[in-house]
Amino acid sequence: MEGRLNVQQLPEYSDILDAARRIAAEAVHTPLLENEVLNARTGGRVLIKPECLQRTGSFKFRGAYNRLSVIPAADRSRGVVAFSSGNHAQGVACAAKLLGIPAIIVMPSDAPKVKADGVRRYGAEIVAYDRERDDREAIAATYVEERGMTLVPSYDDPFIVAGQGTCGLEIARSLENLNLTPDALVCCTGGGGLIAGIGLAMKHHFPQVEIWAAEPEGFDDHARSLAAGERVSNARLGGSVQDALLTPSPGKITFALNQRQLTGAVQTTDDEALDAVAFAYAHLKLVAEPGGATALGAILAGKIDVKDRTVVCVLTGGNVDPDIYRRALDRL
Repeated sequence: MEGRLNVQQLPEYSDILDAARRIAAEAVHTPLLENEVLNARTGGRVLIKPECLQRTGSFKFRGAYNRLSVIPAADRSRGVVAFSSGNHAQGVACAAKLLGIPAIIVMPSDAPKVKADGVRRYGAEIVAYDRERDDREAIAATYVEERGMTLVPSYDDPFIVAGQGTCGLEIARSLENLNLTPDALVCCTGGGGLIAGIGLAMKHHFPQVEIWAAEPEGFDDHARSLAAGERVSNARLGGSVQDALLTPSPGKITFALNQRQLTGAVQTTDDEALDAVAFAYAHLKLVAEPGGATALGAILAGKIDVKDRTVVCVLTGGNVDPDIYRRALDRL
């Protein structure tokens, strides 16, 4: 494999710089946005990082393209396989198309239609599974064993984490250009890959910044893992509109980073996430999915100390089904 890392190593800041160079020609450099209504409501200065504007509609393209870019040329013809509820799936499918690599995506049968349609649009094959009964990792493993495909994990891979860390690198550089020192950053968290990469970049530039994870209520594996000092799992695997964040447990690589980087984790209810989706539409003029708005939901619900502080909020994705979007907008 090209690159200094192997799949067992923890990424470092230099790996994020390498990833930034790999993805520069294909990824969108998303801005930091500020909104008077949001600042007035929270009493702080909240800067939004809108990764819903990223290629494929979420941050996931960053890690996927970085990971696929380091697959040796001799292995690319055998293809890649990934498992995902949708955003990682689309990121891998898009990156595979750009790089000319065949892709199979193992997706839950209840994945949002907009995400499944996106995967098919990029030319990847979907293999459906039941979230509650089937083992998605075992399904993917059969393609690795039988066809020699390369597995592309959704979060527990150093190249994925480094790729997601480019989001944090952009945030840090934007803040420096604005001569701002952030007090805190809040990020939606499922498997922990994005917040691990962002934390790695942000802590390099701003060592004192607080890094807060925002999780769906009932899926607080990061909060419980931090308290226990070891990875713990969620009892449920489905049942929330914040579908992008419904992972079984923190990853080994991601938790090793997050255990030392996170200040803490808060939980966002489905109602709070839907309120945040509606707020993003009404005031930020951005389309957000519930799982992509979990961090904003936590801030709007007062679960993070924002008053008189400078806080970055990552809006991680905007791939929302119309029915769910209407449900959110009906709350206005």
